[in-house]
Amino acid sequence: MLMATATRAQGVIDAHSHIITPDYLKSIRSSHLEMDEGFPIPHWDAESQLAFMDSAGIGCAVLTMCAPQPENVAAIRQVNAHCAQLKRQHPGRFKFCAALPLPDVAAAIAEVEYAYDTLGADGVKLATNSYGQYLGDPALDTLMQVLNDRHAVVILHPHRPEPVNQEVMHQTPLAMQEYLAETTRTIANMITRNIPARFPDIKFVVPHCGAYLPLAIPRMKSLYPVMKTKGLVGEIDWEKCLAPFYYDLAGAHSPETIKMMLTITSPDHIIYGSDFPYVSTGVLRLQLERMRQYLTDDPQLAPYKEMFLRENAEYLFGMRDGKPAPRFADDKEMIVRIAEIEVHEQYLDQYLQAAAHVGKKSVEQEPGVVCIFPMRTAEAPNRFRIIEIYRNQEAYQAHLSTEHFKRYKQGTLHMVKSLKLVDTTPLDTEAMKLIFKKQP
Repeated sequence: MLMATATRAQGVIDAHSHIITPDYLKSIRSSHLEMDEGFPIPHWDAESQLAFMDSAGIGCAVLTMCAPQPENVAAIRQVNAHCAQLKRQHPGRFKFCAALPLPDVAAAIAEVEYAYDTLGADGVKLATNSYGQYLGDPALDTLMQVLNDRHAVVILHPHRPEPVNQEVMHQTPLAMQEYLAETTRTIANMITRNIPARFPDIKFVVPHCGAYLPLAIPRMKSLYPVMKTKGLVGEIDWEKCLAPFYYDLAGAHSPETIKMMLTITSPDHIIYGSDFPYVSTGVLRLQLERMRQYLTDDPQLAPYKEMFLRENAEYLFGMRDGKPAPRFADDKEMIVRIAEIEVHEQYLDQYLQAAAHVGKKSVEQEPGVVCIFPMRTAEAPNRFRIIEIYRNQEAYQAHLSTEHFKRYKQGTLHMVKSLKLVDTTPLDTEAMKLIFKKQP
C-alpha cells in the first residue's frame, strides 16, 4: 500500500485511455456498430484499469469515449456521467474529456455546458469526423467558439473515415494505417481553415505520435505559396495554427519517432498515452518501461523525461502531482536554470550562431524572459553553459511556444551530444533584480 501511494505521488499521467461502459456497449450493439471500426471492442472495467495503473506507475489517467461513437444523446450523456462518477470515487486517479453528440451542433454545445458545469469535465473528446462531418467544417464554428471561451482541452481521436472503401478496410484494418491518415487529414483540414488560429484558447491533443504530420506539415508549407497563388487555399497563419497542438505518445513510440515529432513541435507539447484497454496490460507495462529506459539513456531526450511522462500533462490539465494546481498565471516563482550542453564538434559554428540568435531574440521580444546568456567553457570549446532566467512558469511556457525557440530546438537537436538542465533556487531574488539594473 505504501508503494502504491508513493507511485501515485509522482506517477506518470496517461492522457490517452478509453472508457467502455455497459450502457455504451448496449447502445452500440442496438445499432449493430460493434465492428464499425473494423476491430472488436475490448472489455473494460475500472478495477482493471486501476490495477494496470498501479502496476505501471501511472498516477492519473484521462478517460475518453472510444470509437465508434453513438449518435444517441442519452447514451453519450450516460458515458459522461459514468466518467464523472469515477472521478469522484477515485480522487486524483481519473480525469475525463466528455464526448459530444455530433453532428448535432446544438446538442453538442448543450453537452459542453452540462459536462463542464454539472459533471466537472476536464475537457472534451472530438472524433476526427462524426458521420462525415470533419473537424474544420464551417458548421462547427459555433461549437469551436464555445470551446474557445472555455479554454478547453480537446483530445482528438481518429474514427472510421467517411466514405470508406470496405474492401481496403477488411484487407488492412483501420488501426494499422488509416487511423494515421485520418488524423492527418483532419488536422490539415483544420489548418487550412485556420481553426487553431481563430480559436487560440483551445488546446488540441493529437493522438498516436502525431500520425503523419511530421511529413505532412513540411509538405503543406512547401506547397502553400503555389496553392495560394492559384486561389486554391486562403491565408494560413502557420505559427498560430501549430502552436496549440499537443501530441500523445500512444502507439509505436521510439526515440526516433519522438525526434521526428520534435521537428514540428517543442518538448513541452509531448505527453504520454497508453491507449488502454486496446493493448494488453503486459505489453503496455513493457512499453512504458522501455520508454522510461530510452528517455533516461538518450542524451538528446533525457532532459525531457519528466516533461513527457508527467509535467506537460500537469500543466495542460491544470494539475500537479495528481492534484489540482494553479494555472500558469498564478505561479509567480521566478525560474532560474543552467543548461549544460555538449555539442558535436563538426556543428560548433552552426550551434554558436543559433544559440546567440535565440538568446538575443528571446530577451528582446519576450517580456517574461529576464536572461538567456550562452557561454563557452574555457577547458572545452564544444561545451556550453546557458543561464536562463524567467519571471515565472507562465513566461517559461510561453517561451517554449515561440517560433524562434522552436526553430532553435528543432534546428540544433542533431548538433547536441548531451544536454543537462540544472534547476536552481535563487537565495535572494531581490538581489538578482539589482544585478540587472547595473550597466557594464
